[in-house]
Amino acid sequence: MSPYLKAGAALGALLLLPVTAAQAQEKLTLERVFASPDLAGPQPRALKLSPDGKLVTLLKPRADEKERLDLWAIDTATGAERMLVDSKKTGSGAELSEAEKMQRERDRSVAGSTGITSYDWSPDGKTILVPVDGDLYLAALDGKVTRLTDTPDGELNGVVSPKGGFVSFVRGGNLFVQPMNGREKQLTQGASETLSWGVSEFVAQEEMDRRTGYWWSPTDAQIAVARVDESPVGIVTRTAIGGEGTKVYQQRYPAAGTPNAIVDLFVMNADGSGQVQVDLGADKNVYLARVDWSKDGKTLYVQRESRDQQRLDLLAVDPTTGRVKIVLTETSKSWINLSNNFTPLRDGSFLWWSEKTGHGHLYHVRDGKWTALTSGEWEVRDIVGVDEGKGLVYFTGNRDTPLEQQLYVASLAKTGPLKALAAKGWWNDAVMDGAASRIVVTRQNADQPKQVYLADSGGKQLQWISENALKGDHPYAPYLASHARTVFGTVKAADGSTLYTKMLTPPMQPGKRYPVFMIHYGGPGAGRQVTNTWSGALNQYLVDQGWIVFSIDNRGTPDRGKAFEDHIHRAMGTVEVDDQLKGVEWLKAQPFVDPERIATYGWSYGGYMSLKLAEKAPGTFAAIVSGAPVTKWEFYDTHYTERYLGQPQDKPSAYPGSDAVDEAVKIKDPLLLIHGMSDDNVVFDNSTALMAKMQGAAVPFELMVYPGQTHRVGGPKISVHLWTTIENFLRDQGVDPAK
Repeated sequence: MSPYLKAGAALGALLLLPVTAAQAQEKLTLERVFASPDLAGPQPRALKLSPDGKLVTLLKPRADEKERLDLWAIDTATGAERMLVDSKKTGSGAELSEAEKMQRERDRSVAGSTGITSYDWSPDGKTILVPVDGDLYLAALDGKVTRLTDTPDGELNGVVSPKGGFVSFVRGGNLFVQPMNGREKQLTQGASETLSWGVSEFVAQEEMDRRTGYWWSPTDAQIAVARVDESPVGIVTRTAIGGEGTKVYQQRYPAAGTPNAIVDLFVMNADGSGQVQVDLGADKNVYLARVDWSKDGKTLYVQRESRDQQRLDLLAVDPTTGRVKIVLTETSKSWINLSNNFTPLRDGSFLWWSEKTGHGHLYHVRDGKWTALTSGEWEVRDIVGVDEGKGLVYFTGNRDTPLEQQLYVASLAKTGPLKALAAKGWWNDAVMDGAASRIVVTRQNADQPKQVYLADSGGKQLQWISENALKGDHPYAPYLASHARTVFGTVKAADGSTLYTKMLTPPMQPGKRYPVFMIHYGGPGAGRQVTNTWSGALNQYLVDQGWIVFSIDNRGTPDRGKAFEDHIHRAMGTVEVDDQLKGVEWLKAQPFVDPERIATYGWSYGGYMSLKLAEKAPGTFAAIVSGAPVTKWEFYDTHYTERYLGQPQDKPSAYPGSDAVDEAVKIKDPLLLIHGMSDDNVVFDNSTALMAKMQGAAVPFELMVYPGQTHRVGGPKISVHLWTTIENFLRDQGVDPAK
């Protein structure tokens, strides 16, 4: 039985609250939802502790322009806050290169942002490397900013070397190093339209969470550098149609079943005196998944993943010869999830994350022997810090509930009791300094946007970095009277699996039935909808309009164990659809839901799910919105698609049953299709293929395309237009919540 029903009278009281005059007057508008300042309050990003622990640095949006980020610092002793680098005063205003635009687009944390989107501390804690508008600047703590580069070509992936002797960056596809008090030196040669050094290839950026293509040794003596040859990769003619003209890009896009880029790895001396090639094996059809150095710089560790993603090898590389040996191998009958948790330790051992038990856990590996540090039916997510002296590892995970993320500390020596370092009832993220002596915790829940505080290594709060309390002059304070609380519940899948749900409701009148706006994603790896995180002003706006907002996380979504995720192996568009329909079935059984006025919305994989729902269950929805959908998985990239479906040429192939084009003729419910016309991720061909199929079968649908917009269709005015379009479409279908 659902916890919704178990709640009984308490839930009934919640749903039957009268609508007060104050609530009626404090409704949000779309214009305010997307305007500055952000209704969620200050939303700091890229939080770091200075090497000496005296400062917390962060990227902070401007109050009058929430898309623009500046670099700020907060004194950990006094709490004093100051801007270190003003992006408007520092930047040249130059247009970013196409490579940097696309790199930002693929990094979801900074997509749509301007100004400063990354920075890197020097190890002595005296300066910070800051990229702005395609050039590099060195910022001192007294506010003085020195420009390091001034060239027509933008610099990518700028970092300070581990010992602080160099700044390095990629320009024009080649890697450069520059001594702190010297002239730049070009370390690689031969870059071209299809060959680059030090930059991660498309699928590494988009799907593998690998943002760079070079790695400094801890001694500053050597650099491991990837050489990416994209000449085998097929070309997609991406017509970026904009409001003031059209640009045509011949984009190298590795569609499922087609050749990937060839990635080789070299170890180079930082002074340019020599290099060796790493022996990654005879099979070039593999992925360079991760690269790390040992603490002493004498070993380079490489994670090599097979094309089918069912094998992952950890290689130990001799950086003087390039020779390798296999340290360990992971295998899977479905696929292997990558992580960023590999952590070399001073004694030559290392920490490793594995799902070999069916759940993601930490292991201490020494001389081939694995010692489990965590266990159970829950997931370790990310290592936050390691204190080797005290024998402790800090990490995030979901031992208590998959709806939340907690911060824990465990022993490096053995499986034992875990200590939670942050309060329950929150989704907690954390970063630590190199000595693991301080923690910066970012927490949020459904009713409180992000708060940031500094804690000691035992989790004791020392001071607020950003309390962001919903009171006083907080941007969201005027709308608190109509804030809808989030109610979590569960529904059972056909196989008995527990599916988590969330629901927000407007104040309800007895006997009245309300329309539902169902938001779904449903894909693997990311995009879970049902978590105890800030519900967001847009959801609150929809509730203010009179919608019930509902989501359910289906089988195939992460953080529930490998078996739960593996349901979609070779079967995309099957169990996810069934589970979403279980949610609809539950909704229709509720006395406060109007079963004839349920609309559903999804973007990207969620847009694909919108189409599969429409095809599987015609007549179920009053309206369907599909944004930037994948319609034919043959159009999507290798690493993501083949992980779940194999290759299109496999016999038998899972692609025909997973695609959404052929069965589009079954769609009977009103459909609104939306796509950005410069999308380089889910290319526009996906929507044109669907359009052609439906038009050829005389199946009606509505369409809104956005010139110049990428996979992220957004911006203050564009977002208002997008959601006004969706609202108008819903009203046209007779699902106006005001009625």
